Amino acid sequence: MRVFRRTRPTGRVPTTSLRPRLSAVRLVPVVIRQIFISPGHNYFGHAGRAPDDFPLQEVDRIECVAGHGIRGDRFYDYRENYKGQITFFSQEIFDGLCAAFSCVKKSPGVLRRNVIVSDVDLNALIGQTFELQGVRLLGTVHCKPCYWLDQAFCHGAEAWLKGNGGLRAQILNDGWLQTDVAEFASVKK
Repeated sequence: MRVFRRTRPTGRVPTTSLRPRLSAVRLVPVVIRQIFISPGHNYFGHAGRAPDDFPLQEVDRIECVAGHGIRGDRFYDYRENYKGQITFFSQEIFDGLCAAFSCVKKSPGVLRRNVIVSDVDLNALIGQTFELQGVRLLGTVHCKPCYWLDQAFCHGAEAWLKGNGGLRAQILNDGWLQTDVAEFASVKK
């Protein structure tokens, strides 16, 4: 199978396959805009209680550990086979949220997702294996927005984000992700 690397909107240049063990169905540039980790849970598991105040740390690079999560993050070794070892959120969706609530000026970090990306449809990755900067991931489920978003961002954010809360994924191999333009491959198992 030939893999195509997009060179410009009107042309494609054939390239070799990613690796012999993968059968890529598309290879496109994606931008990792921001990365966030936190040592503890502010909202998760706090139903009926006030949120905690664990700091959110914006970092340029994270270590992804297969089957465990992001080293240093609150969900690292949270539970065996946990579906949310890493979470993704779309910059385009965040921009739409900010436009809908134009009086609010906040960072995507308030959404408590790990990796903010551009140029990829996250909902299309549910149930799919994909690779980003050499890290293989399995998109497991939609990261459903919760009522805490109305407090963390703005009243109405939970409803506005319905169906677009991001992506939870499992980490399939060890590696590093960093803020930068990256090749993204959606792969067949």
